[in-house]
Amino acid sequence: MAEPKDTPFSEAEMPEDDTPEAAETEHDVIADLEARLATTEAERDDMRDRMIRALAEAENSRKRAEKDRRDAQLYGGSKIARDMLPVYDNLARALNAATEDTRAAAGGLVEGVELTLRELTGILNKHGVERICPEVGDRFDPHLHQAMFEAPVPDFKAGQIIQVMAEGFMLHDQLLRPAHVGVSSTPA
Repeated sequence: MAEPKDTPFSEAEMPEDDTPEAAETEHDVIADLEARLATTEAERDDMRDRMIRALAEAENSRKRAEKDRRDAQLYGGSKIARDMLPVYDNLARALNAATEDTRAAAGGLVEGVELTLRELTGILNKHGVERICPEVGDRFDPHLHQAMFEAPVPDFKAGQIIQVMAEGFMLHDQLLRPAHVGVSSTPA
């Protein structure tokens, strides 16, 4: 039989691999390759873990930014809305103070104040501000009302509203100002 032509050595010239040094060298090469493979796999696993964490952090950041954007859109005007509440209160007090004589003598002025109050209320409503209008006899709610005083009043149970001094206001689901009320205490 003819020898294959692609080998550089003839059979007689082939190096012997049966020596203990060759076996030890081969074992060292395999051990080195296995160690490098284990190191590479550990680096791969570490990189995969870091990538998953980075993706989760990026998703959380995106959700946080979206929530912040939504909150800014909904509640961004809360400071100016809160600053406008005394204007509303003053206009409402002016209308409550107007007697029939005042309305007869200065009807145009009273009507102007009514229109201004109505427009201010419309603008506040347009931007999500709603009035909290408790009635006398309603149950006191500490989430919506602020007790300005307590008094024992006959025919009222403890915790019922006996007087409303100022309306409260909500911006969407956030309290801008609680309604200022007087509350009945337990009668003596």
